[in-house]
Amino acid sequence: MLIGEVARRSGVSARMLRHYESLGLVRPSGRTGSGYREYGEQDIRRIFHIESLRSLGLSLREIGRALDDPGFTPAALVGDLVRQTRERIAAETELLTRLRRIDAADPAGWEDVLQVVALLQALGSPSADARQRAALSSAGEVPVEALAEAALSETDPHVAGALRWALTRSGDGAPALLAKGLASPTAAVRVRAVQALAELPGTAPAAHLRDALADTDPEVRGYAALALGTRGAAEAIPTLVDMIVAGRNDTDAADALGALAGDTMTADGIATRIVDRLADPATGAPARGRLTQALAGLTGATASRALGELARDEDPAVALTAAYLLRLRAPR
Repeated sequence: MLIGEVARRSGVSARMLRHYESLGLVRPSGRTGSGYREYGEQDIRRIFHIESLRSLGLSLREIGRALDDPGFTPAALVGDLVRQTRERIAAETELLTRLRRIDAADPAGWEDVLQVVALLQALGSPSADARQRAALSSAGEVPVEALAEAALSETDPHVAGALRWALTRSGDGAPALLAKGLASPTAAVRVRAVQALAELPGTAPAAHLRDALADTDPEVRGYAALALGTRGAAEAIPTLVDMIVAGRNDTDAADALGALAGDTMTADGIATRIVDRLADPATGAPARGRLTQALAGLTGATASRALGELARDEDPAVALTAAYLLRLRAPR
């Protein structure tokens, strides 16, 4: 089969076939009487093998080695190709993300584009000071998606605070973007998502904070409960009581319960829950002391009765605390 027919059947140009021959990849097994190259069946098969390996990203040198070295094993080479491909995809994905964010900023000219690029680069800087300055100057300049991603990954508390401040001024898209962090397998990311959601204004963040009450990590649940408590959401009460029992941000949790107890019915409901935990044999002495102190912020008859009973508690510290709180409640 002459080179022109091989090119038509294989889809490889005659010029490329000659290049393969110059590299020693394919050598036509015969010549016609007129001296033209003549390819045999084995030659055609080798051409298809070359094209198959090229489709995997192998260089022509690697292809020649793979086809001609009997001791060649593909495992290491394929592993390198996988790594290189992943790196290339990651780089292309990063570029695409950056272009989308520039497009979302709706720049009016190249000066705007350059400003957005500079801020995006600063948000990814290894310097915490640079990231903080970028966050403080980015409100209204950087797309909310970039701010949310930075907030979910930021470990420096000062930078994280600046990013949360910027998010409060970034528009309505922030809650949904931050809520994606609640699905992270990393508890620290979920904590950062809740902390950022807690500072956003409006009603939209509350639904995501309620979802976070079911999180498997107690720190995530705790931050969500404290945020919801300040928003007057009664769903936070069980988690807030759990926090007091566990001694985790118990003072803040007790304050949140006091803020939620704005009416007699709610105050009595909270006090009843606290009484139930006090009666639980699994509640140790330190936890009983914290629960007793939490009753101080609750009005109503249920809290007063509970303190009266606790004033006679067998634990002297609990009894002393309850008696003191009762004296503070007594009319003057």
